[in-house]
Amino acid sequence: MLRRDFLKTLSGAGLVALSPTLSFAAAPPAAAYDRLLILVELKGGMDGFNTVVPLADVEYSEYARLRPRLAVKRDAILQLDERTGLAPELQGLLPLWQSGELAVLQGLGYPDANLSHFRSIEIWDTASRSDEYLHQGWLARAFAVRPAPASYAADGILVGSPDLGPLAGAGVRAIALSNPEQFQRQAKLATPGMVGRGDALRHIMKVESDIASASAKLGDAHYTFRTDFPKHEFGNTVKTATQVIAGGGGIAVARLTLGGFDTHQNQTNTLANLHRQMAEGLLALRSALMEIGRWDKTLVVTYAEFGRRPKENQSGGTDHGTANSHFALGGAVRGGLYGAAPQLAHLDGNGNVAHAVDFRSLYATILERHWNVPSAQVLGARYETLPILKA
Repeated sequence: MLRRDFLKTLSGAGLVALSPTLSFAAAPPAAAYDRLLILVELKGGMDGFNTVVPLADVEYSEYARLRPRLAVKRDAILQLDERTGLAPELQGLLPLWQSGELAVLQGLGYPDANLSHFRSIEIWDTASRSDEYLHQGWLARAFAVRPAPASYAADGILVGSPDLGPLAGAGVRAIALSNPEQFQRQAKLATPGMVGRGDALRHIMKVESDIASASAKLGDAHYTFRTDFPKHEFGNTVKTATQVIAGGGGIAVARLTLGGFDTHQNQTNTLANLHRQMAEGLLALRSALMEIGRWDKTLVVTYAEFGRRPKENQSGGTDHGTANSHFALGGAVRGGLYGAAPQLAHLDGNGNVAHAVDFRSLYATILERHWNVPSAQVLGARYETLPILKA
């Protein structure tokens, strides 16, 4: 495949931008990495209270009191059990719940939560304490402990947002899929005759060489799926990622991003649309991975920098909060409700709920049970794993 075709077909929206440290040095085989991890970042801080909704009389009454305008109408909630349901726009996820392929993780968070977008997502990406500043992403540390096979095209891909996030760190082989025109402009600007451009040119030539290597390893990104991918931004993100996965070159992780969850005002319609995109995209992801025989060994996990405050604000929205509800899905997932429902009658002095499950327990579960990587070496401490995966 020609490099320009590789750039064009892998991007959807754009450039294949590689980490400057991308290389294909030899590494010991790690068969566990054939169990694919897909992280879905819900950028901006998804409102978990209007996503996983209380149904029991007492809890629903408190929820409706805190959200007189925003509360999901009780008769519209999709019932999971006698106490819990989903937002109506997540209807597409019900078949996964019924087949036992969807786990709902309630109360994910961490002590002394930070409500800044930038700092809190840094905490999630690095798996740090709120008072600790780490420079490597938790996935970068995982690959340092147990490298992905050198035969893989990359450790991971990032689709929908170019920041490396959990893959940030020296030596990580990461490919961000966005903006091909930007790469081409930089390549044209950097010429040998330009004063002071030597380093830039050498860097671009190095990146072009790495792209060629990755292209050869990723294989043909023109795989034709029978799956009907949704015609929206997240649908395109899912399609791009699954085409790379279908190419057969090998990756251990894909991070997909769906943005727009910072709903400080007019939340109802915005969140409903995002829920539809998320549900449709996740269903298409499942369908595509089933087509290529990868679903049973794939774990899909959603996450965000924080949740929202239980009480609605005066602008018809919600402000930055703490603990949140998220999803884990896949053919190897043991479906059900995990963690603990938020205690809406017992808010802290800032009007937020306490977390029930440290998010690093989710990471420990991924590392230990999905990839067989020693989690304490990566996370710096032992965290209890969650029983969300089949033996």
